[in-house]
Amino acid sequence: MRWSEQELTTEQAGALPGLARLNNLVRSVRTPEFDGITFHEVLAKSALNRVPGQSAMPFGWTINPYRGCSHACTYCFARPTHNYLDLDAGKDFDNEIIVKVNVAEILRKELGKPTWGKHPVALGTNTDPYQRAEGRYRLMPGIIAALADSGTPFSILTKGTLLRRDLDLLVEASQQVPVDLAMSIAIYDDELQQAVEPGTPSTKARLATVTAIRNKGLDCSVFLMPILPFLTDTRAHLDEAMRQAKAAGATGVLYSALYLKPGVKEWYFQWLEHDHPELLPRYREMFKRGSYAPKEYRQWLAGRIQPLMRAHGLSHRREDPATGGILSTALTDPPGTATPTGTDAPPAGSLIAAELPPELTPTLF
Repeated sequence: MRWSEQELTTEQAGALPGLARLNNLVRSVRTPEFDGITFHEVLAKSALNRVPGQSAMPFGWTINPYRGCSHACTYCFARPTHNYLDLDAGKDFDNEIIVKVNVAEILRKELGKPTWGKHPVALGTNTDPYQRAEGRYRLMPGIIAALADSGTPFSILTKGTLLRRDLDLLVEASQQVPVDLAMSIAIYDDELQQAVEPGTPSTKARLATVTAIRNKGLDCSVFLMPILPFLTDTRAHLDEAMRQAKAAGATGVLYSALYLKPGVKEWYFQWLEHDHPELLPRYREMFKRGSYAPKEYRQWLAGRIQPLMRAHGLSHRREDPATGGILSTALTDPPGTATPTGTDAPPAGSLIAAELPPELTPTLF
C-alpha cells in the first residue's frame, strides 16, 4: 500500500533530525485518515530479530513490522526504542511510526535459508502488528503466509481487533504449524481504559475478538498485563476481568504487575499526575528502587489473582522468557502432539499461497 500525494520530504524545514539515520527511508507520509500521525516508510534489511533469553531459553525470535505505536498506551515498555532516532519516548512514539514496507518479502528470504532452524517466532511483543496502520499497509498476511509456508511456528499478541481480518488465514496456517494467539486486555473499566490506552479498541471490542477467534476453533489467551497498582488490582476489578475473559471464551490468562523502565516511567508518571495525582506519591515510593514493582507487591498480587483464576476455570498460560510473548505450544507440547509442520508448497487456491510475498532475487543483497 502507498498513499499518493501525501509525501513529505525529510529535507523540509522542521523535519525530524533523527530520520537522517534511516538510510533506508523511502518517504514520510501523512494522511487525513490518521490525523497527527506521520508514517516513515523504510526498506528493512532484516525481518527476524534474535532476542537473548533466560534459563532454558537461550534466545527467542521476534518480528516487528512497525516501530512506534498509535495505540499510545502510557505504560508501553517499548517507548524507549524510539530514542535511537532522536525521537522521544512520549508523543513521538505515538505519532511517528516507522513502517517496514518490505518486511514480508525479506522475511520469506530469511526463512528460506538452509540455516534457519524453524524456531518459534513471536509478533506483538514490542509494538503491535495490528495497530490501525495495518489496515492500510496490510503487512501481516504476507508475514503469516511466509511463516506457515516455511514450517515456522509463531505467536501473535495484540490489542488490535483488526486480527479478525486474518482469521481464515490463521486457521489455515494453524493446520501447517503451531499458532498461538493472545489478546492483551488489561483494563475492564471503560473510562480508565480510554485514559490509559487512548488509541486502542475498547475492552468490549477486544473481548469480541477473543470470541471470534474461539468461534474459528483456535485457542486464545488473554494477557492481563499490566495490572496497575491501586487502579486495577482490586479484588472486584480482577474478578470482573476473569469473568469477562471466561465469558468471551479465553482459554488461559497471563498476568503481571506494571513494569516501568526509564523513559516509560516518566511518561506514565506524567499521565498519573494529570489523571490521578493522589496516587503519585505512592507510585514514586513503589518504583523508587527500580523498574519492577516490589517483590512483596508481586507476591501479594499473586495471592489475590490465582484463586480468582481457579474460581473462573482459567488456566495460567506461560510467558516466553526470551520474547515476552506467550510461550509457543511448539516448545511446550509433549513430543508427537504438536501440530505437524508441512514443508510442501501450499495447494493452489489456498490463502497461504495467495498471500505469499514474492521471492527476492539474490542480486538485491
